[in-house]
Amino acid sequence: MGDWTLPIGSLGEEVVAQLCELLDTAGRGWRKLAEVAGAEKRFKCSEEELEMCSLKVLEPLGSPTQSLLQLLAERECTLWYLRGCLLRMGHTRAFQVLSGAVHNVIRITVQPESQVVAEGTRVSLSCWATGPSGLTYQWFCGKQEVPGATAPELLVDTAALPGLPQWFICRVSCGAAFAFSRWAHIQVKRSHSPESGSGYCPNMVGLQILQQPRPCCLAEGDPLVLECRAQGNPPPQYQWFRNRRPVEGARDPRLQVQLVTTAERGTYSCRVFNLFHELWSQEVDVEIGPRLFASGAPWQDGVGDSPEPGSSDQLYATDKVALLLGNMHYMHHKHLRAPMVDVHALGALLQQLDFKVVSLLDLRRDEMQMAVDEFLLLLDKGVYGLLYYAGHGYENFGTSFMVPIDAPGSYTSAHCLCVQHVLQRMQQRRTGLNIFLLDMCRKRNLNDDVVPQVGALEVTANIVFGYATCADAEAYELSQDELSNGVFVTFLKRWLLEDEKITVLLDKVAEDMGTLELTRGRQALELRSNLSERRALTDPICSSGRAESSARNLQWAKAHVLPESRQLRFDCGVTVQLGFAAEFSNIMIIYTRVLAAPGHIAECVARLTDLPEELDVDLKCINRESPEELGSPLVPTWSVTCPSCCLYSRLCGLQRLRQELTFTVCLQLRYRGGADFVEEQQVVSVGRPLISKLNLSPRDPSTAPASGGSGSPLSASPPDSWGNSPDVNLSPEVPGSHGV
Repeated sequence: MGDWTLPIGSLGEEVVAQLCELLDTAGRGWRKLAEVAGAEKRFKCSEEELEMCSLKVLEPLGSPTQSLLQLLAERECTLWYLRGCLLRMGHTRAFQVLSGAVHNVIRITVQPESQVVAEGTRVSLSCWATGPSGLTYQWFCGKQEVPGATAPELLVDTAALPGLPQWFICRVSCGAAFAFSRWAHIQVKRSHSPESGSGYCPNMVGLQILQQPRPCCLAEGDPLVLECRAQGNPPPQYQWFRNRRPVEGARDPRLQVQLVTTAERGTYSCRVFNLFHELWSQEVDVEIGPRLFASGAPWQDGVGDSPEPGSSDQLYATDKVALLLGNMHYMHHKHLRAPMVDVHALGALLQQLDFKVVSLLDLRRDEMQMAVDEFLLLLDKGVYGLLYYAGHGYENFGTSFMVPIDAPGSYTSAHCLCVQHVLQRMQQRRTGLNIFLLDMCRKRNLNDDVVPQVGALEVTANIVFGYATCADAEAYELSQDELSNGVFVTFLKRWLLEDEKITVLLDKVAEDMGTLELTRGRQALELRSNLSERRALTDPICSSGRAESSARNLQWAKAHVLPESRQLRFDCGVTVQLGFAAEFSNIMIIYTRVLAAPGHIAECVARLTDLPEELDVDLKCINRESPEELGSPLVPTWSVTCPSCCLYSRLCGLQRLRQELTFTVCLQLRYRGGADFVEEQQVVSVGRPLISKLNLSPRDPSTAPASGGSGSPLSASPPDSWGNSPDVNLSPEVPGSHGV
């Protein structure tokens, strides 16, 4: 039997190449593997990482699968976990390739141990390995082979060794494959050495580990037993470590936990030591999956029936969905900077918590309403729904309003979206948890004297409101640089991944916000909740398995489909590649690169032209020679995935597309010996990318609400900036703003 506990990095190049050939496909391929592997939070890949994998197709020898396996290897994913993923995918061929590889991996099971011995002692070093048949051994002293030392056991006569420590290592081979043991050093204590005058015992032997701990895979509620036995004089002592941190009170050869939970999952090792020496056991992985119950039967790793939510003490979501809205570039109001960075930061964190995230920037009134409508379609019984909004806002008579970018100078509730109305509609979907994170001001809007008529909310005991600031107060941005978060998100992102009841988590955010000197007494988080259960953002997903679940997955997936990269062949013989990346659900980056050109062409470049007028396209942000020229502060988060020698174009406002995205690729080229450039063009249609598939913008402009309004501008004006630091400019807003 092979060892499934080895890391993915132990696979050979040939095996990886075979897996790449099988999984670099559009069907049950690398994207499906990433989705299945992401069920475990630490193996979840972000959208940026998946884009990086996808862009490997632009490289002549690039492989998305190889890039994904490298990401999993960096997260210390084991072959056992990869095996389970391939089984759940139903990819029999890839599973067979992996199984054959594992059974042929060389794994050293007994490592040689360092020793300090008395002069004249004969020392035995051992190195045992498992793997394919025909394993051979060769011992080395330093870099020199030990003649005739081709057995697992090496007997060293210390009388022939000099006083300095000698280092030994063993190489285990099978054909071209090989693995090295750990280094072991032997130090000889001579009778005239200083230790002899300070109580050194000639018959003292160095520490030696006799029994190594073994990796294991358990379910919640199982007992955990790890054992490490050693011998030595003086007698050895023990200290167990989990993830390289000491386990409190674990100082016996045997580590026991009667009933494990996922909190015990990790990598364990044992430090063995006495007065003179110290050794470490091998590191072993302890995998712990959930133990759920349906009709009294255990359910784990897809075996057995899926449990009904709430059938055990663990609370579950049937799904998790998040709508993140950030408004920055207002037509009639002060521009903001933090919403883009805040939405991006929260989106990345919520994806790690298995939320289906839709992130949108700069929406008009009708687009915000239609985005909420689509968000509600993703909700169903037991789903956790989270709405985050960053932008201008206000609160009148306890009712909160989000301000779209096309709101007139003197806006009222008729021009905005009411948060409480959204909550009412969420309750109609019988959601399991309703979370609102409102990063906006709550000052009174003096132009709006209408008392909101919201109506009674249902008593569901599952509502949480996290306001970035208190009633009748302002929210702030920290204007340090282009990538600065708002005050609220600066502290929220520190705690968002913690396994805490959501109200406890927000309390911790509030405590941290209170430590910021610049906003003390001006901005404080306010929490409103009637949540009766210990529901957390980290709660696992247990799908109901109904048709609604499949429809919800399809609806979300529609909003996140990027065009496939493609190659364009021009009549002159030049080949141009197009690549695509998503910055948000409604912002896309297009790359153009000349892949190949005949020798008689001296130079050529491919540019985008004729982009749709309805898109928010800044001419300064298309056909740029470097990502930094696009003007987005988020360039560092995605540019690492870009191939070199490209032109970059940034398309915003994809929700306004009324038809398929069509543009022209204009190839400008100059032949050798010629002075003038000539052009060839190809019209390209890439369908409806990302959020444009959902038709958030009405086709008939007359259906949009009026963008004008009567009355004078808001009379309140922002006071002077607070703060003494030249690097941090903290400014309050006019009522209804998000901050500066």
